[in-house]
Amino acid sequence: MRFHKITSVSLLICVSIAFASCSKDIYRENNKAHKKAVKEATATIQEIPKTKAELDYDTLSITDEWVGTTNFSIRKPNYVIIHHTAQDSLEQTINTFTLSRTQVSSHYVVGRDGEIVQMLNDYLRSWHAGRGRWGNDTDLNSASIGIELDNNGSEPFTVAQIESLLVLLKRLKWKYGIPTANFIGHSDIAPSRKVDPSTYFPWKKLAEEGYGLWYDEDVVFPVLSSQNATTFPIETTDSLPSNTVDPVLALRIIGYDVSDEKAAIRSFKLHFVQRDIESPLTEIDKRILDNLYKKYL
Repeated sequence: MRFHKITSVSLLICVSIAFASCSKDIYRENNKAHKKAVKEATATIQEIPKTKAELDYDTLSITDEWVGTTNFSIRKPNYVIIHHTAQDSLEQTINTFTLSRTQVSSHYVVGRDGEIVQMLNDYLRSWHAGRGRWGNDTDLNSASIGIELDNNGSEPFTVAQIESLLVLLKRLKWKYGIPTANFIGHSDIAPSRKVDPSTYFPWKKLAEEGYGLWYDEDVVFPVLSSQNATTFPIETTDSLPSNTVDPVLALRIIGYDVSDEKAAIRSFKLHFVQRDIESPLTEIDKRILDNLYKKYL
């Protein structure tokens, strides 16, 4: 009896170890393919350009002589673009990002439980932004780090997820000197195509921590004092002077692509108003916009 018990326990331990090993190696082949791709990209960077003499058959050759300089560095990211995955689990997103046919990826994925999965070196160009524009930059993939949050787009983000995101943003801002204003959302750079990271995303909280800008609420929603020293916010701005700048110009100054004005307004409201996003700008929206654009000057 004792022998059988020991045998059973030993068998259980072996099965557990084998299972754990399989779990750790689930992405083994993918990581092997990743290393191969990185090696190929590295070879491209290390390639010494051929001169005209070496490429006498190439009429497009422009280099007369090659002299290597020692004054250079790796290009670094200048933006962080935040997304939601629009999928149902962290595992599903990782699977999507490891299939060649999807042609989509991200530097980081943050799970609902706060787990951070890094999928690409920060210096490499991820395929997360797609076709978009922010200010005069039309190739955001080359200038940014992409962060995907495991969220289907119709649910609040978890506390653990946002806490992990803040830790990640702190590291990225410190390491690359990313300007506060350059923490933006996918919908900001692609207003006619994208709505992520949805109206549930806490942009105000991020701005309070130094990641992205927010408007001055005491300016947009002024407070009146009564005789007994209590205060209450003005809920309507009908009686306030309307001397705001042209909304389209303000949106352009912030960075939005205004070629589709309706889409640009929707993306602005997704980020900074987070309600009635399909409606035209209200007077309060215009005051928010007027307060914000000056921060981007």
